[in-house]
Amino acid sequence: MKSSAAAFLGLVISSGAFAAPPDPAAHRAEVEAFRKQRDASLRKEDGWLTLVGLSWLEEGDNAVGSAKGSRVLLPRGKAPEKLGVIRLEKGAATFTTAPGATVTEGGKPVTTAVLKPDSSGAPTLLSHGTLAFHLIGRGAKVGVRVKDREAETLKRFKGVESFPLDPSFRFVAKFEPSSPAKKIEVPNVLGTPEMQDSPGAVVFTRDGRTYRLDALVGGPKGELFLVFGDQTNAKETYGGGRFLHTPPPAADGTVVVDFNRAINPPCVFTPYATCPLPPKENRLALRVTAGEKIYGKH
Repeated sequence: MKSSAAAFLGLVISSGAFAAPPDPAAHRAEVEAFRKQRDASLRKEDGWLTLVGLSWLEEGDNAVGSAKGSRVLLPRGKAPEKLGVIRLEKGAATFTTAPGATVTEGGKPVTTAVLKPDSSGAPTLLSHGTLAFHLIGRGAKVGVRVKDREAETLKRFKGVESFPLDPSFRFVAKFEPSSPAKKIEVPNVLGTPEMQDSPGAVVFTRDGRTYRLDALVGGPKGELFLVFGDQTNAKETYGGGRFLHTPPPAADGTVVVDFNRAINPPCVFTPYATCPLPPKENRLALRVTAGEKIYGKH
């Protein structure tokens, strides 16, 4: 992922140091606050539960609308048959609104707009009614992600079940920085693995056995992002693994890895996400009975 992992998931990750073991009440309050904020992020009108479409563009003109055969197919009843056209030329995309249709950017009507993808930072966001759409860049592929702030998936959402809080799954781990800098291969649900920067690995011990997870960049202050699998996957938890964010490593080389904060990737909530999967090095021979459980039919 080009942008920070926290931004990818709409989360606010504390960068403060909390390596010292908290008392049980403080730890419970901390995790409960995190889960409350996580639930609120999922319920936002532009969150993952509002994602209703993902279309991959072809070179040239790509029709956008609810008409059958549109390259970017919008929900019928939410958009006209012809809303506009996205022209893709050598990776650059421009949207042109169809005659008689209304599309806005920042609340103002547009007839044409140059579209910046999410891989370049904040994408150009266009709207029509309850729908909003923007470009995504995934390697050489360019797609259009469509969200509906009144999506049925959001209306039906009842929350995500988590394992009971387990303080034994909060580790003060050792951070081993990459020297020299390295990249690791990160697979994804598209079947197009990417080489991503890995600032280092976290190492922790449980029941006398040592475990290691390669980290990805998780934020601008040195936060870490872990994509991991474990032996609960495809049973109690999502078969494609889970995500975990950590604060920046402390000056003494330790970092808190609290699996009670493990969360589901967006692919659990929608078939239109493009989630990373655990690198082969990050599949733990361990049952991590902490954090979020599976949601929906997975």
